[in-house]
Amino acid sequence: MHLFTYLSLIFATLFWGGTFIAGRILAGSVPPASAGFYRFAIATLTLAVLARLIDGKFLIPRRKQWLPLLLLGLTGVFCYNMLFFTGLKYISAGRASLIVALNPLVITVSAVIFFHENLSWKQYGGVLISLSGALIVISNGQPATVFTGGFGKGELAILGCVASWAAYSLIGRSVLTSLSPLTAVFYSSLIGTILLLGPALHQGAARELLSYRGIDWASLAFLGILGTAAGFSLYYQAIRKIGASRSSVFINLVPLFSVCLSWLILDETVKPIVLFGGLVLLTGVTLTNFSGKKR
Repeated sequence: MHLFTYLSLIFATLFWGGTFIAGRILAGSVPPASAGFYRFAIATLTLAVLARLIDGKFLIPRRKQWLPLLLLGLTGVFCYNMLFFTGLKYISAGRASLIVALNPLVITVSAVIFFHENLSWKQYGGVLISLSGALIVISNGQPATVFTGGFGKGELAILGCVASWAAYSLIGRSVLTSLSPLTAVFYSSLIGTILLLGPALHQGAARELLSYRGIDWASLAFLGILGTAAGFSLYYQAIRKIGASRSSVFINLVPLFSVCLSWLILDETVKPIVLFGGLVLLTGVTLTNFSGKKR
């Protein structure tokens, strides 16, 4: 019944897995704000074309809709990308994607706290299992270092990405009651691009424009067109069809795609203990999302 929706989520997560590779390539030569700005400038133009082709016209949000859209642009675009590109300067693409696998768990726990959703005992067990796996991944296989300050800027930045995406997903749930997914993504992307402009100019986005390599522009194009415009649109369409919790489960595929792509393209390796932690994390996330009553 939802076959097309599930296939679209698989493609969205494949594109998102690729964003870690593109982000890692950019991290060495393009500052975080500049990378985020050009990514979403490309995405906004692509979304404008898609909105015109699919919706047939540009819908102007009502006055009360602008605040939620501003929050979407602030959380899912501005904050996420500043933290995303900062984190990838310090840690590998594969490991970053395993930390981001916390997303469904954080979304679920946030729904319990802010929307008073109920969890079964099995789901609470899944939360604890996920946290155990996350501890292994975040500490790079040395959990004791978490309590002694042994993890650095990269891990903290990617954890910030997780918090930003959870906020984006939950805010988006209310936005989608009155706006189409494509319209919501277009305006949040536009707002995020505007918010990123100042920091990007401060980091030399205009001055260093001609110094970017061909691989940098290819990475930005991938991030803007597939990793953002296509990925976000497919994800929001799925949220509208099957809900935020069920859609977020597919984010479990992102680290799988990312680890495979980082091995194929960047020749990265991930410690076996970190992969084990990722498996534990994903097991806990799956238990949390599939146990108990269907809501």
